[in-house]
Amino acid sequence: MRIAIFNRSYWPDVTATGQLLTELAEDLVARHGHSVTIVTGFPGEGPLGVPTREVRNGVTIIRAAGTTFRKIRFLGRASNYVTYFLSACLAGLRLPRMDTVIVMTDPPIIGLAGVMSAWRHRARVVFYCCDVFPEVAVLLEDFRSDVVNWALDRINRYLLRRADLVIALGDTMRQRLVTKGAPPERTVVVHTWADCEAFDPESTSLVFRLQHDLGGRFVVMHAGNIGLSQNLDIVLETAERVRHDPRVVFVLIGDGARRASLETRARERGLANVRFLPFQPKERIRESYAAADMFLVSLKPGLAGYIVPSKLYSILAAGRPYVAAVEEECEVAPLTRAHRCGEVVAPGDAEAFAAHIRHFIERPEELRAMGVRARQAGLQFDRPRMTAVFNRVLGAVPADASARLDA
Repeated sequence: MRIAIFNRSYWPDVTATGQLLTELAEDLVARHGHSVTIVTGFPGEGPLGVPTREVRNGVTIIRAAGTTFRKIRFLGRASNYVTYFLSACLAGLRLPRMDTVIVMTDPPIIGLAGVMSAWRHRARVVFYCCDVFPEVAVLLEDFRSDVVNWALDRINRYLLRRADLVIALGDTMRQRLVTKGAPPERTVVVHTWADCEAFDPESTSLVFRLQHDLGGRFVVMHAGNIGLSQNLDIVLETAERVRHDPRVVFVLIGDGARRASLETRARERGLANVRFLPFQPKERIRESYAAADMFLVSLKPGLAGYIVPSKLYSILAAGRPYVAAVEEECEVAPLTRAHRCGEVVAPGDAEAFAAHIRHFIERPEELRAMGVRARQAGLQFDRPRMTAVFNRVLGAVPADASARLDA
């Protein structure tokens, strides 16, 4: 197939969605023989040194113009979204003939640009829903607008109805989308993945520990976006509860809208057992994950099924146990219990989190067994396996499905 994909984040962006899309696009080319064109934006650091058009690993990359302000404030995010959207609309109309157009949710209105392009080519439309709007928009702490939320809701309901195929990241998300109008018979689940070959579950990464003065302490790690959805206040509250235990250290790797405020609060509280490290290059993720004894997966209350924490799959691939501070309906909770590879606590329950840390420090054999089960679960979501599922799902879309664009 000739496939076009619309999403603002793509290589060399380090965001989870951008990295996953890069892996998907390259696998669709290398493993399944498709022709793939990405209509993306410029990376966060701006257009300097990055061409507007290039071919990388067989994927044609078209970078639509747009601002690249930091996403700390609403005005910066809004400018990035709107300028990329308008430029992507023009780029989509100039594309050569496509068979399938895949639209994602960064930004939440980009699906309209993809639909315009698909209508021109009478191509199939696949709505690959990574976040559900407007529900995710409640995370914006510096902006509230009933009008904007209403518009996002209308746009996403339209995309759900018009798409020839809707892909959700989990069962709860699928239920949310069907409730919002997605036809059940055209709405499927394709789980996120991690490349298991990129991780060594047997390693303890002494080099990374020495570089960051972690020594032989029990390392509890969060790696990824330190943003509005992760509910990472639980880290500071738990660190308070175990601050007098010299065996424990919390390591937060990454950046995002909440990092500065969390660092400030940790410093004000004198929490020497909390460390902040920058995003690690992809080639060093293996080392950083191997340095952890336990991970944290957390999600803000009310977001279950509207966001699926993709970091879970890398944790599983690395063979590391974790505590999931999530609601019961979140996709992470049943998976954790089914595979017995972690513990589930209520969002924000620092007391339960601290209790699990103390428990596993004293019972390292239980922790190791949990890590083995995590790796076994991770193999079920290995990158080649899941991108092959994605490819099969694409192949099942009827060739005449685009007739719905005229409905």
